[in-house]
Amino acid sequence: MKYSIFVVEDDNSIRDLYEMAFDNDEFTCTSFVRAEEMFQAIKENRPNLIILDIMLPGMDGITALKKLKQDTATSDIPVIIASAKGDEDSKVRGLDVGADDYIAKPFGMLELIARVKANLRKVSYRKSDSSSLRAGEIAINDSEHIVTVNNQPVVITLKEYNLLKLLISRIDIVIPREVILKEVWGYDFVGETRTLDMHIKSLRAKLGAYTKMPYIKTIRGVGYKFSLTDLDEK
Repeated sequence: MKYSIFVVEDDNSIRDLYEMAFDNDEFTCTSFVRAEEMFQAIKENRPNLIILDIMLPGMDGITALKKLKQDTATSDIPVIIASAKGDEDSKVRGLDVGADDYIAKPFGMLELIARVKANLRKVSYRKSDSSSLRAGEIAINDSEHIVTVNNQPVVITLKEYNLLKLLISRIDIVIPREVILKEVWGYDFVGETRTLDMHIKSLRAKLGAYTKMPYIKTIRGVGYKFSLTDLDEK
């Protein structure tokens, strides 16, 4: 299988590098100068992944990202922002809008290719079995609404179940607080945002009774992510 990569980049030299890197037996690369051109092409050919610059002529990258993630037809396509804006605020903003990854220019092509492959693996993992999820010692049987850790059943609430399922389904992806609240509690949620923190704390305690692995990571100022490594901040 060849993966289709869409690139939106207005710098000709960088666009040429993308095409060289992703025009081989593993990938096909289609590049665009403007986001509007990409959206037109998506109607005919849905890519497996999109690399998106922020500073573009016409529609900027953040607006394009919002449009992609708000449309159910494209919301599950992984998007990597590749931008000269490498400051923390720009990265947080991109992730908050829904980017799956963010890489600051200048970057090495080998690093970019590695990130592309990692994001494609995550998509394959999420789609491999819609009725069950497994990550490390934790398994979710969605058809029976059962969570086990090291084959031991864990009793959790419905909200905790949906929260854990969301985090595992987007493994290693930082999910902003606002996105979690909307997807788990609903778009009309108007309660105290500390509700999320309390559910995270409770879920960690219940999982912690069966494993020492700190799976759920806090990303300060952004949200949470589920990770199989313990190198991140707890």
